[in-house]
Amino acid sequence: MRGPKRIATAVRDPNGRIRVNAYPFVSASKKHRLLALPVLRGVVGLYEALSIGIRSLNWSADVAGEEDERASKKWYDPILSLLMTVVALAAGIGLFMAVPYAVAGLIPTAQNQVHFHLVAGGLRILLLIAYMWSISLIPEITAVFRYHGAEHKSIFAFEKELKRTVKNACVQSRFHPRCGTSFLLLAAVLTMFGFMLFDSVWTLSGGSYSGVAARIAVHLPLIPLIAGLSYEVLRLVERHSEEPAWQPFVRPGFWLQKITTREPDEGQVEVALAALEEALLEEDAEYLGAPRVWVN
Repeated sequence: MRGPKRIATAVRDPNGRIRVNAYPFVSASKKHRLLALPVLRGVVGLYEALSIGIRSLNWSADVAGEEDERASKKWYDPILSLLMTVVALAAGIGLFMAVPYAVAGLIPTAQNQVHFHLVAGGLRILLLIAYMWSISLIPEITAVFRYHGAEHKSIFAFEKELKRTVKNACVQSRFHPRCGTSFLLLAAVLTMFGFMLFDSVWTLSGGSYSGVAARIAVHLPLIPLIAGLSYEVLRLVERHSEEPAWQPFVRPGFWLQKITTREPDEGQVEVALAALEEALLEEDAEYLGAPRVWVN
């Protein structure tokens, strides 16, 4: 959970206790006026979210296996972690960029950039949905998606100014308009149209691509810009999420959240609330102690 001044991660350890790791955090977009500009703040937010997410995952993995693995850590573990990240990024580029471009290049009208990107973008969205659905079949990922639902429910309880109890949170919706899943879908759609516009201008001005690799090399630097635009559009949609006229922009994200969120049990909601409570603390001092243990 990310509060105004703190980041908090909560997990339930193998002994059934809730462990909370929290530390002060203020976004760079709040420290530097330039980074608070529209689009730029979205790029900053994406980078920070990835960094925070990796840090939280690493800590939760340590808690899950600390008795067996803490003593066996090796000096090369950070190198392996970096290599795994590089491989994951390469796999993502291959699946969501190289494959759609290679397939779109086979259509008879591939030189028409509108046709090309309608096929490539449509396939990218289908691959994204298929990927999310396939990993949701893994029991461990299903548990993660149930915690994702618990996160949304606890946030709704906070936003509605209810007493933050398990009972009040459990009855809330697991679909939230600011969800990262909605962001991914929106980014995929804007990527399709953004690259379509860019490549149309590029080819009209005499530019061309020698192959899939060349197209990827040109498009990759544009992804942060599209991510920033997606962030701004998501903020706009969220502000109007209750209005009927905006439902065509809200509902597709909710449909995809049917895959990436599942109904949590009370114990999972309890963990989400523990993270929320810690994130909302107004302490601004440097976090010096060990992670808190919440004894149930």
